[in-house]
Amino acid sequence: MIAGNYRGSEGRVLRVIPRRNRLVVEGINRRTKHERPSQKNPEGGIVTFEAPIEASNVMLVCPHCSTGSRIRIKRDPDGTVERLCVRCDNPIPTPES
Repeated sequence: MIAGNYRGSEGRVLRVIPRRNRLVVEGINRRTKHERPSQKNPEGGIVTFEAPIEASNVMLVCPHCSTGSRIRIKRDPDGTVERLCVRCDNPIPTPES
């Protein structure tokens, strides 16, 4: 996170919502919701969950320099695409789905 109440925190991206330019990050922007008993949740109670945040408040962390940095896209002549850290110019691996 680069802005907001959770500035300086790090977490894994759980879900991306491109239409609204938002994403859900693990452990960031946690909210509570009071739920009535239902068949899905027979006891009801207080449920905590991560709410979406604006994508502009998040920055990718480079594994080599361990800081938030912008990325540069490098396209090779054979068609492969590689993400590069702007600060240290090392490749950033794409996470496995």
